[in-house]
Amino acid sequence: MSWFIRKEKGINTPTEMKREAPDGLWYQCPNCKKITPTREHKQNAFTCPHCNYHEKVGSDVYFNLLFDDNEFTELDANLTSGDPLHFVDTKAYPDRIKSTMKKTGLKDAVRTGYGKMNEVDIVIACMDFNFIGGSMGSVVGEKIARAITYALDHKIPFLMISKSGGARMMEAGFSLMQMAKTSARLAQLSEAKIPYISLLTDPTTGGVTASYAMLGDFNISEPEALIGFAGPRVIRETIGKDLPKGFQSAEFVLEHGFLDFIVDRKDLKDKLTSLLSMLR
Repeated sequence: MSWFIRKEKGINTPTEMKREAPDGLWYQCPNCKKITPTREHKQNAFTCPHCNYHEKVGSDVYFNLLFDDNEFTELDANLTSGDPLHFVDTKAYPDRIKSTMKKTGLKDAVRTGYGKMNEVDIVIACMDFNFIGGSMGSVVGEKIARAITYALDHKIPFLMISKSGGARMMEAGFSLMQMAKTSARLAQLSEAKIPYISLLTDPTTGGVTASYAMLGDFNISEPEALIGFAGPRVIRETIGKDLPKGFQSAEFVLEHGFLDFIVDRKDLKDKLTSLLSMLR
């Protein structure tokens, strides 16, 4: 004899009585498709605990990860782009800037600041891909140059975290000039023998790769980051040959001598601190 007998067939719970799990409790890895609680994913530095896939994150995550207790002083926080070429595509450039600022809460594609990392003074510049593809415009170049100057004046190490699709086409030649400006300022940092570490994250391409991203005393990367100048399709069509497997991945670039080492995001703070302690 059954202990419980269903008097009516089917489930008759009214819609207003049904309970559903709130959005945002779970994270599905785009690489291995496995599910992880969002809280655990965040505690794991936004990397998958199953396959170690590194989710694309912005400056807020890196600053929180690297600066002690997320305490830092931001530099040039309100610097914004002008419209030197009066550029218009599907919308006017100033309108695109305004809508992107509203959408992302950012002023431009890089944020800079100084603080302590494991009690070591450091200046960090970190790019945000969500702001027009992390493109390098006049503001990006100027903020990075000013951050380098701060590191130079105070004789403290400089860390550049790159994540970019390349030069910003809306500023054309003005954008390309940032390659020379930042490279010249980095040369001054080198002459002063102040450490410069360049961290390349997914993706780092175009004019950024051709300038400050590859000029570090140490060039390092996160696992499986896309690193290159032109895209694989462009290169394939130019040379007329198939490209090697894993071409432009961080592992491929490391194997061919363009990186010093690859570091897991979870270990980044300790590895950087150890590296800087050896350079003292």
